[in-house]
Amino acid sequence: MSQLTPQEVEHQLQLISRGVEEIITLDELKEKLSKKGRLKVKLGIDPTAKDIHLGFAVVLRKFKLFQELGHHTTLILGDFTAMVGDPSGKNKTRPMLTKEDVQRNVQNYLPQLGKIIDLSKTEVVYNSQWLDSMKLSDFIKLASKYTLAQMLEREDFKKRFEAHQPISLHELIYPLLQAYDSVVLEADVELGGIDQKFNILVARYIQKEYGQEPEVGVLTPILEGLDGVQKMSKSLGNYVGISEPPEVMYRKLMRVPDHLIIRYMILCTDMPMDEINQYKKALEEGTINPRDAKMKMAFNVVRMYWGEEEASKAQEEFIRVFSKGELPVNLKTVEVGLDEVSRSEGGLDLVELLYRAGIASSKREAKRMVSSSLKVNGEEVKERFLEIPPNRELIINYGKGKYLKVKLV
Repeated sequence: MSQLTPQEVEHQLQLISRGVEEIITLDELKEKLSKKGRLKVKLGIDPTAKDIHLGFAVVLRKFKLFQELGHHTTLILGDFTAMVGDPSGKNKTRPMLTKEDVQRNVQNYLPQLGKIIDLSKTEVVYNSQWLDSMKLSDFIKLASKYTLAQMLEREDFKKRFEAHQPISLHELIYPLLQAYDSVVLEADVELGGIDQKFNILVARYIQKEYGQEPEVGVLTPILEGLDGVQKMSKSLGNYVGISEPPEVMYRKLMRVPDHLIIRYMILCTDMPMDEINQYKKALEEGTINPRDAKMKMAFNVVRMYWGEEEASKAQEEFIRVFSKGELPVNLKTVEVGLDEVSRSEGGLDLVELLYRAGIASSKREAKRMVSSSLKVNGEEVKERFLEIPPNRELIINYGKGKYLKVKLV
């Protein structure tokens, strides 16, 4: 990439700044773009989980943008640092992973990463390449460049220290190791979520200590999950996985609270900002139904990961099932033994049926479902025992858009 004109620099800054929480610093980024044109951009990922969701995809999409702008992009798979564990936002020491855990997660990561970033334009490296071979003398040199007082300025460390909660030494080491990655790569820019701000500030400091120009930190926001409050997380069940079937993704996205529609448009789609601003204005003025704006957002998210045709099918399926109350096209069917769910004097034990069919995780939960809104073959039921249908087939509706066909065998 040749030297950029002032107009090209301003254009790139505008694109890079979209949906970004903070840039440390914008002036430095402008100067680097003006001087170098093509920057070395780093994103470090510790493969501590198996699946990628939309919350994590926010920073990956920013990485993809730098690729599209022609910069040199390096993805660090932190197989070494993942075993140490990033303490960011943790109120207690995180368990260390084994090499086997990390390698297993890496194998799941790469195909999913390819759904977002261009792997052919990505230099993929593992930080064990340099951290595994680091001599003790080299590490002591690295550790000497940062003080304990500086480390305890970190908010989560500070809170744990003041509360007399344990802070393991390996947790203090993590930011230094992550910073050393930037030294090895001589990074111009590092991408990360806003929760990585401390780590990136350490990297900037350490780079200067090693005689390098400090990297610019481009920090993306934390995406709220489907509950509209907490960080998107698989453990909280408020996530949308990028590898989930298109109809599942679409259905989940339609649960996004109205106040987050525009935020999801900005962070999770490639919709032009002019168009997003039109939706924002219409929502504020009440000239559009939030449901219609949400459908636009959901369609664009699904389209990014599954293509136009699958997004259209997912939207049609949602309209058919949720708006018109019809049954899903691909209705899941399970078989349950009749002798397991029927009484000797006749009749069907619905509690037992819900449990055996896997709709309820326990019989206690099944009892609660029977006493709430549950439909069997289109009829709302409140009683536990039902007549056995002649064809021994039941369509059970156990929530909005949740259907299961049960065959009694």
